[in-house]
Amino acid sequence: MANENNPLADLQVDTSNLYREESFSDMKSAGLRRLTPVKIDGTVDDSRPVLFVAETTLMSERGPLPIQANVEAKDLAEACEKFPEAIQQAVDRLIEQAREMQREAMNRIVVPGQGMPGIPGGGQGGMGGGQGGPGGIIL
Repeated sequence: MANENNPLADLQVDTSNLYREESFSDMKSAGLRRLTPVKIDGTVDDSRPVLFVAETTLMSERGPLPIQANVEAKDLAEACEKFPEAIQQAVDRLIEQAREMQREAMNRIVVPGQGMPGIPGGGQGGMGGGQGGPGGIIL
């Protein structure tokens, strides 16, 4: 039972899902993490697969953009080989998510006096007054 004064009172380590983490880098742009499943005593758990995660940072108009992607690989050499494809797929997913968010934003119709989603009282006021100035639109 959670202690109302301490919301972390129920925090526990899932000892059946432990991994040892190793980091590899080319000291330029590529980073790979190898996550080896281990038992509670620290020995390798051969019943679960080793996981690889590709990491890099791309520069965008708004600054650095960290990118991560799971890599399906049997060993470090294969993970290095598959690194570019995994990162490209992650970037493609991010671009599609951004486009979808843009489409959703464009499809929202703001009617004066009905407020804006997620902004309490947002958009109220009508012409020339209220929150957000003329038209009551808050950006």
